[in-house]
Amino acid sequence: MLRSVVIVGGGTAGWMTASYLKAAFADRIDVTLVESEAVSRIGVGEATFSTVRHFFDYLGLDEADWLPKCAGGYKLGIRFENWHGDGGHFYHPFERLRMVDGFSLADWWLELGDRSRPMDRSVFLTTALSEAKRSPRMLDGSLFASGLDGSLGRSTLDEQRAQFPYAYHFDADRVAKYLAGYATARGVKHVIDNVQQVVQDERGWISQVQTAEHGALSGDLFIDCTGFRAMLISKTLGTAFQSFEDVLPNNRAVALRVPRETETDMAPYTTATAMKAGWMWTIPLFRRNGNGYVYSDQFISPEEAERELRAAVAPGRDDLEANHIRMRIGRHQDSWVKNCVAIGLSSAFVEPLESTGIFFIQHAIEQLVKHFPDEHFDEGQIAAYNRRIGNAVDGVKEFLVLHYKAARRDDTPYWKEAKVRDMPEGLRERLALAESRLLDEETIYPHYHGFESYSWNAMTLGLGHRPRTPHPALKHLDPARARAEFARIEAQAAEMVAALPSCHEYLAALND
Repeated sequence: MLRSVVIVGGGTAGWMTASYLKAAFADRIDVTLVESEAVSRIGVGEATFSTVRHFFDYLGLDEADWLPKCAGGYKLGIRFENWHGDGGHFYHPFERLRMVDGFSLADWWLELGDRSRPMDRSVFLTTALSEAKRSPRMLDGSLFASGLDGSLGRSTLDEQRAQFPYAYHFDADRVAKYLAGYATARGVKHVIDNVQQVVQDERGWISQVQTAEHGALSGDLFIDCTGFRAMLISKTLGTAFQSFEDVLPNNRAVALRVPRETETDMAPYTTATAMKAGWMWTIPLFRRNGNGYVYSDQFISPEEAERELRAAVAPGRDDLEANHIRMRIGRHQDSWVKNCVAIGLSSAFVEPLESTGIFFIQHAIEQLVKHFPDEHFDEGQIAAYNRRIGNAVDGVKEFLVLHYKAARRDDTPYWKEAKVRDMPEGLRERLALAESRLLDEETIYPHYHGFESYSWNAMTLGLGHRPRTPHPALKHLDPARARAEFARIEAQAAEMVAALPSCHEYLAALND
């Protein structure tokens, strides 16, 4: 029977893994986490998917308790600015499209929508809340969307039925610290030390890690959470890495932590602003913003990128320290090799355009529990795990490439290159199909990757990649019910904007 797990590396990936394993297996599995004080944090994973709610509920953690301790805020979606090159914006929210007579409201909008009212404001409710910077919760803590509140309990991504309307922004370092307290209180052994050597047995399997001060740490299963270094999965086991640089251009980022000038001006969304050689993120935390510029060093130098970022978000604040990051975009061919599983950056990373970093961690942990081995390490189970992880990462890759291919920009060398750069063959087919009809669950990327058809359509329509004509069937249907649904969304949005507190007002009350 497999009894001991050694996690190498802390941070968000390490402590999410340690916490989840303890929540799942309690004292039936011994968990040790070893991390070095000398390793710096990447710190770009501050925005999440709405599905992260399953993780915290699985651990039995109350949002009202952990969120204030992690400088947390709400995220109703992502606001994309200047992706047309004209300074305009649109939203990709956490909200499924409503249906009328078998067709989505996006289909109906193409047929008869009021073009003076943008698509996303016509077919989604949460975009109005985003525009008004409203909290998704009333001051009494109740959720604006009835029937979705309450704990999910010990549920997983596979049990996601309803679309929860928000995710979180938080300080990733504080989340790691909070989860470290959770995990160690439940028996995780925390070793602060430097790993000097990874020891393998005669089969090439990892038998122990040798530390500077605590000696050898032995285990049955080893989890690599060492970030881009990939100390176990790559440096020790030599697992092949598949780069995505052929289809995703960005390989660097520079980040700043910026105090907000007006504390009450707190947005409940992530902002992704297109720049001349990449894009800039803005992630509102409770008392500051996280800002960063993701770019390709083929088109701009790190120094120039930092200057552009400072000019955009922190003019005159040369005292703010910039964090320059080299990004390794792609995934290992296998994230589970022998008795080693890579989770987090050591497994895979794509640029954080859709906030997928923590989603990848959560998905990997859940799949590890579902495929947890015994002492025989069944090869079929390991292969099944690797397929699911690889499929999810490849699906996100394809979805991100869509952002560049469908964007109506070609005004700089960077954006010109994005148009002629290679793309996954499946995406080529999907974009061609999207010129004649909206995508559905049968025509988007076919394997689980966290995004549903409404996300694909929100992006293609928002970016300006629309069907040449509306769906022909709609000309033969009575539009009365669709018009009523558009009016209902507008009325509900006005009612919610009037009733809900601002994002900052609610969170200030939660932080008291």
